[in-house]
Amino acid sequence: MTKNILKTVLRWLSILILWKYQPLIIAITGSVGKTAAKEAVFAVASIKARTRKSYGNYNNEIGVPLTIIGCISPGRKFFAWLWIFAKGVFIFLFPAKYPKILVVEMGADRPGDIEYLTSFVKPAVSVVTAVGPSHLENFSKMDHIILEKSNLVRVLRGGTAVLNYDDPAVRQMAAKHKGKTTFYGLDSRADIAASDIIYKPQGIIFKARYSGNTVPIELTGVLGEPSVYAALAAAACGIVLGLNLVEIGRALGIYRTLPGRLRLLSGIKSTTIIDDTYNSSPASAIAALEILSLLPAQRRIAILGDMAELGEATEQGHREVGRAVAERKIDIFVVVGPKSKFSGDEARLAGYAGGQILEFENSDEARIPVQNLIRPGDMILVKGSQAARMEKIVKEIMAEPERAGKLLCRQSGTWLDT
Repeated sequence: MTKNILKTVLRWLSILILWKYQPLIIAITGSVGKTAAKEAVFAVASIKARTRKSYGNYNNEIGVPLTIIGCISPGRKFFAWLWIFAKGVFIFLFPAKYPKILVVEMGADRPGDIEYLTSFVKPAVSVVTAVGPSHLENFSKMDHIILEKSNLVRVLRGGTAVLNYDDPAVRQMAAKHKGKTTFYGLDSRADIAASDIIYKPQGIIFKARYSGNTVPIELTGVLGEPSVYAALAAAACGIVLGLNLVEIGRALGIYRTLPGRLRLLSGIKSTTIIDDTYNSSPASAIAALEILSLLPAQRRIAILGDMAELGEATEQGHREVGRAVAERKIDIFVVVGPKSKFSGDEARLAGYAGGQILEFENSDEARIPVQNLIRPGDMILVKGSQAARMEKIVKEIMAEPERAGKLLCRQSGTWLDT
């Protein structure tokens, strides 16, 4: 079965199912933060009505329809795909207990991705988190990425755009439609704003303000500014759904990040790991470094792997991260991969005052030296793009490696064999 045939069948099944059940669709895109926002929005929307979210990173022309149908990809199993098609037809022909709300993540790896997805998935709420230099190999310019992401706002017909006020490129997307826009952010001019943020090893406490009302929000087991932004995006969506801030605050109490996304793990030798190995970009790496620098620790260790799909901005992006390391309280800097050597070089040029900079060609080479390096009381950030396979380092130093299948990303048989 060719990919084009698969796309076409899934598209038409999605059209028929959405036409029959008319769920309210909340679509989320952005260069960083969209998965965290999806999880937070799902937590809030679920108290309003029966809700389904995108599975894992199902955010493309195959994954989005699979979410609509309610199935997991069977890979290359032909007859399993036939079963999925049959299920889609059954859902359309016969009454089903279908979700009232769909929270759908939409990725944009190349020009036209958002336009294709919104040709049959029509959002009532469009959320844009932030725009950064990801997938530049396919877009060539930041302006092209911004234009592609803005298509999610442009397609709104009477719906609401939920936009990150603190990102100027995202803020300007409000001009792309004539309907309602709700801004969220740390800036006090945002419609839904956060203040008095307290970061703790156990989580985050902040105050959320909307329309003159202020409510304390407590997030457990999550870290850093990206989680605050995710919670604010979810709060904005909750307001659109008719919830009040108190209800939203209670819902966010059950919000948790997914494996490999700024998740706190216990490490060997009484250490603590910030596992952010799912993916990486310059913006998200710098944000993770900021979190590391704020948390109490005997030593702060940053272990950063290559960032992929930056195209012509590869060297520049890695050097930006190296400068960020030099500017923060990082005691030991470990770079993994040939591209990350730019980060190490830039940290030295920027006057890095930490103890040492260690360089390794890949994550396999780094595992044992990192294990020997760490000491009790260390706070260890591990981050990199998917191809860097930085979760291998986390598995080497985590206190419960037998639970890696539940706690880490990329633990399926397909990934473990590569």
